[in-house]
Amino acid sequence: MIFKDQLNNYIELINAQLSSYLDYEKGHNNKLIESMKYSLLAGGKRLRPILALASYDLFGEDIQEVMPYACALEMIHTYSLIHDDLPAMDNDDYRRGKLTNHKIYGEGIAILAGDGLLNYSFEIMLDNALKHKDMYSHIRSIKEIANSAGINGMIGGQIVDLESENKAVKQETLNYIHMNKTAALIIAPLKVGAIIGGAREEDIKCMEEIGSNLGLAFQITDDILDVIGDESKLGKSIGSDMEKHKSTYASLFGIESSIERVKELTDNVNSLLKPYSDKSNFLLELSNYLMKREF
Repeated sequence: MIFKDQLNNYIELINAQLSSYLDYEKGHNNKLIESMKYSLLAGGKRLRPILALASYDLFGEDIQEVMPYACALEMIHTYSLIHDDLPAMDNDDYRRGKLTNHKIYGEGIAILAGDGLLNYSFEIMLDNALKHKDMYSHIRSIKEIANSAGINGMIGGQIVDLESENKAVKQETLNYIHMNKTAALIIAPLKVGAIIGGAREEDIKCMEEIGSNLGLAFQITDDILDVIGDESKLGKSIGSDMEKHKSTYASLFGIESSIERVKELTDNVNSLLKPYSDKSNFLLELSNYLMKREF
């Protein structure tokens, strides 16, 4: 299948499943569900669930086996964006070309919408795990996702990022922020897809290494786009890192060196995928597509 067709197919499957998970009848918590839907169904790249599906397709046969975990990852990612946009964090007005959640529903409901998405993601994963007599791979996958989103993953990266505003930080600290705040939730779907797909341990380890390179490349590209990106394509304001005096790859090493680092990391991903031959074509093309992205 042509790359763009496969990409769109994945996105359609993911969006349909996400929509079904929030297909609730109106009740006392209606405003909460509405707020959750507002951010979750606002579009976006769907990168994390796509990575879970693509990784699974290397090893498994029925993509629906990994779908609950793919959607849970997108819910966790969306909750983090809602909270990131709050005045106490990044104080952003736009996300995915729309007003941020708290600008529509207020800070209190936005906080609860983020909390709701995070908690609901684990309800979905646990409900799915309980359907299987042999739950090991499912519980292992849930633990991988919990670790990647937690205090030694995304949240750990967020706190260091927050504490680093208005400071000049060393490359070691910047790598910690990028590898935890961003890359952790890119590593997780690749590992989970392999785990649920019944991959060998060496393949799961390879997916982790691919995710580390891809995740860092993704964040460095974000750093670059915050300087030279097109706001109409990004769907959010540029220059926010500079305004907050945040250290980024672009500010520490310059745009050209940052672009070269992204290419190097993408080459690493491509080399790691080669042993999987034609099965890895989608992931190969995706890594190159992400390197050249404008949003």
